[in-house]
Amino acid sequence: MDLALWIAAGLLAVVALAGGISKTFVPKEKLAAAPGGEWTGDAGAGFVRTLGVLELLAAVGLILPAVVGIAPVMVPVTATCWVLLMIGAMITHARHGGYKLVVLNLAYLAVAAFVAWGRFGPESFTA
Repeated sequence: MDLALWIAAGLLAVVALAGGISKTFVPKEKLAAAPGGEWTGDAGAGFVRTLGVLELLAAVGLILPAVVGIAPVMVPVTATCWVLLMIGAMITHARHGGYKLVVLNLAYLAVAAFVAWGRFGPESFTA
């Protein structure tokens, strides 16, 4: 179970890192022209960049606290925050007709919920 949770957290961290880099460093206009990025056309550049920074922080928060042993409770807290972020992403993509992305976000939400459940519960770092 511990290995499965590490793998799940690692995969989420990679997803968060990729999304964070693109939203933080790619111009909003270029994101809006990309498939799946149409929603950024309705959002402010600052909002998109803020989401990117939050995703970068999530990538760090899913792995680093457990690796260094400092505040490892931040791993399930970050996973819980990722669940909330994915709910917002699902709503946003549904409003823009991106139903395939809603399904993808739902998958990410499920993985994050698994990490949160596992690290708050049976495979807690504090147990």
